[in-house]
Amino acid sequence: RLRLHDGKLIKDRRYHLRTYPNCFVAKELTDWLIDHKEAPDRETGIRLMQKLMDHYIIHHVCDEHSDYKDAKLLYRFRKDDGTFPLTKDVKVFMRGQSLYEKLVSVEESILKVREENSVKYQRTFLGSEMIDWLIQEGEVENRQEAVELGRALLEHGIIQHVSNRHHFFDSDILYQFWINFRRRRRLTELLNENSSRALSESPDSPFCLRKLNPEPGNTSFLSVQTNKEIKVVSAVRRSSITSLSGNSNAYFSAPPTLVFPPVAECNPKSVLKRPVTNEELLSPGAPYVKKTLTIVGDAVGWGFVVRGGRPCHIQAVDPGGPAAAAGMKVCQFVFSVNGVYVLHLDYQTISSLIMTGPRTLVMEVMEAIE
Repeated sequence: RLRLHDGKLIKDRRYHLRTYPNCFVAKELTDWLIDHKEAPDRETGIRLMQKLMDHYIIHHVCDEHSDYKDAKLLYRFRKDDGTFPLTKDVKVFMRGQSLYEKLVSVEESILKVREENSVKYQRTFLGSEMIDWLIQEGEVENRQEAVELGRALLEHGIIQHVSNRHHFFDSDILYQFWINFRRRRRLTELLNENSSRALSESPDSPFCLRKLNPEPGNTSFLSVQTNKEIKVVSAVRRSSITSLSGNSNAYFSAPPTLVFPPVAECNPKSVLKRPVTNEELLSPGAPYVKKTLTIVGDAVGWGFVVRGGRPCHIQAVDPGGPAAAAGMKVCQFVFSVNGVYVLHLDYQTISSLIMTGPRTLVMEVMEAIE
């Protein structure tokens, strides 16, 4: 946006006896993207600008077009007309960027290259060090406010514990800025983002936390034919054959047949009645209680499904598995995994944490109070 202002592509323009301030012509901007190597061709340039429209960065001056057309139409950056949506997420991101710029611009900055467990980390600081600096610079009034700011930055992925094992604390724990705000970014990077992958694109089984490579000859996996209610192939325990094959179970319309390994056809619809945010979970007096579950995995895993993100929830529990025995229930929210705070992570990352961790799994979950 600033480069376009400098190049006079953004300016006041007159159309049909009306003046539109701070706007640009779509066709001219597409030309500019190609001339300045921001896009290799017009098609890519159009896709890039559509991405900005989808994220409420730019819009048609009269909002008559919801898509970006490579034509003599006028568009405008929302920052230039005051319509840019300053959501809480955006405000936290902008606060993080402001703090980062302030930190890297001063001499003897607390941001340094440090080493922990023989691994070097860039842009690091100690939790207590950051709190001292925030108070000294007048960014916050007290240590509690500084901790709350640090936690917001961590939950939004701007800072993190160097090995991603702790939330933000007023201590000598080592953190780093996960985002390097000064790295020169190309617009084409927008087209490579995979953070919004649809759940249906995930290759894992609905019972993804049941290991899919047991010893040869193990017949603990069963495939159960699907019906309209669940539309999913489930990996279940052999001990569940009796309960699953009876006609009283509405989820299964046919007796199970042995296969190896199980195959996921699609992912189930969320079991949550409505979306729940981290702020709602953690707000004082919220109707949620935290529980600690210790789950000892068996030969085929732990027996539950985690889905969603920020926060993740328990999507399904194998009734005959270790998770069910430990007290896990659907609709619980995953707070931590083996001491690692995970409310800000997506289900792929949490699944990876569990699969690569010890057989005995310690999870903190938040459950709605009935």
